[in-house]
Amino acid sequence: MKLRHFTIPIFIPEEACPNRCVFCNQHRIAGAVCAPTIDEVVAKTEQHLQTFPANSEVEIGFFGGNFTGIPIEGQKAYLACVQPFVKSGQVAGIRISTRPDYINPEVLEILKQFHVSTIELGAQSLDDEVLKLSGRGHNVAEVVKASELIKENGFQLGLQMMIGLPGDTAEKSISTAREIIRLGANCTRIYPTLVIKNTELEQHFLAGEYTPLSLDEAVDRVADIVPLFTLADVKILRIGLHPSEGLLDKTSLVAGPFHVAFGEMVSTEIWNRILDNLVYPNKKRNALTLTVAVGMSNAAIGHKGKNKTKLLQVFRKVVYTENTDLKGFEYHAHTD
Repeated sequence: MKLRHFTIPIFIPEEACPNRCVFCNQHRIAGAVCAPTIDEVVAKTEQHLQTFPANSEVEIGFFGGNFTGIPIEGQKAYLACVQPFVKSGQVAGIRISTRPDYINPEVLEILKQFHVSTIELGAQSLDDEVLKLSGRGHNVAEVVKASELIKENGFQLGLQMMIGLPGDTAEKSISTAREIIRLGANCTRIYPTLVIKNTELEQHFLAGEYTPLSLDEAVDRVADIVPLFTLADVKILRIGLHPSEGLLDKTSLVAGPFHVAFGEMVSTEIWNRILDNLVYPNKKRNALTLTVAVGMSNAAIGHKGKNKTKLLQVFRKVVYTENTDLKGFEYHAHTD
């Protein structure tokens, strides 16, 4: 039986970031104003552990900033305070989120000593023009070098990407996804670019210098990318920002393709495309049984039943079943 996986998120907003990207205001995104204290990290970990079912696989994630840019003693303090949970077996591993230009052999050696298992890099794009226009402060070569070092030292590699950044195109987004795969990423996160209050991007938007993707455009673009990761066995940890209280406040979100069910809408569009060849402009067939991978029924049915409604225009009856032999977006269709 596969263990349920949980991550205890510890947000360290804008900690040690050398500059602020044009799209970033993590105080709004993370809903936090300052980095947590050691006592707060321990208390939050203990609190979360009490809520997980037995036999769960748990990890602690330090997110939201540039973890390896924190002074070494600060990094060690955060990592040391959660070691008792690792040694007791309550926590299986630790993941951190950091910048590509703050990875080096010395830092990686420290992370090894403290049982860090996964390092996620905020790559965002693997196009130098997009990185420059977004104010990232690093280039593609630094992402490649950091990724190679991480893999060579035995860590799991995560590479996060964003679509709709200044200078980005659908072709550049697909190229970024392909490069993430080539670099050997084990996991990824895909975020649409949003215009958040009190960011440089907001000023560009208000001046008419930047136009965010529409919701439909963002869904279509991510739907082009997800199957690439699925085929390459790169685990997608998240699609779209978490609907935190700060983003649901319309005074924080200025513009952009935010939706609480963004990931579900992307899955719906992927299945909508897949099932196109089952829809014929003729009279209704008797019935359709659609067999999909375990856990894929809801996505195949679609957000608000969109895909099932489409099929019912052709088939008198549509039944969904699941099969453990199928994976990803594989399916079998049977009519009678």
